[in-house]
Amino acid sequence: MATNALLIGERTFPFHAIDEKGDELVDAVGDAADVEITTDRDALESLDDYDVLIDYMTDSELTTEQIDGLVSFVRNGGAYVGVHCAADLTSTVPSDPEDVVDTRPEPDPRHRSLLGGEFLDHPAQSEFHVEAVSDHPVTAGVDSFDVYDEPYQVDVDATVDVLARMEHSELKNYPVAWVRTDGDGRVCYISLGHTDESLRSSGFRQLLRNAITWATDG
Repeated sequence: MATNALLIGERTFPFHAIDEKGDELVDAVGDAADVEITTDRDALESLDDYDVLIDYMTDSELTTEQIDGLVSFVRNGGAYVGVHCAADLTSTVPSDPEDVVDTRPEPDPRHRSLLGGEFLDHPAQSEFHVEAVSDHPVTAGVDSFDVYDEPYQVDVDATVDVLARMEHSELKNYPVAWVRTDGDGRVCYISLGHTDESLRSSGFRQLLRNAITWATDG
């Protein structure tokens, strides 16, 4: 039976617009799942029709009902795969239209707990090295690789299992991919996925496909 995936993104910020990245992400998923794309955040309130949520949202402002639906979905056995901007838990829509982005002081604690980490900052886009550091189904068949992308500086909980790290001139040995469990569900996050080059990278695509397979096999 095919795995049903909901890819959720947005058009709020042009640098992560799902209209620009959605097709590349679907191609990256390949035959790991049948993917439906949405920008409707109310879909988070009831995810019963899906096996896995692929998160590519940047705007961190979710309603209580949306957070409740997401957390309940995972804890009851649903799969969550966050990609790149999914770890940005503080960016919000700016009140001043001349600003690109605004920020909230702290992430929603339930969202932060679900993910197991969060985005802090990033240097300029550049090429860097990614190395699998754990023998895990998500890293199966993934050799070390170089990728041109936006390298994310992240804060990660000590309880997650870090599977891949980067070697970057400004971010030495920083996590790139990690997994955790939440109730009966499985969570995986991959920090790559800003540039088209990264979305087309064989290393990223293997990580993403493995992540979907592992997370839905709980």
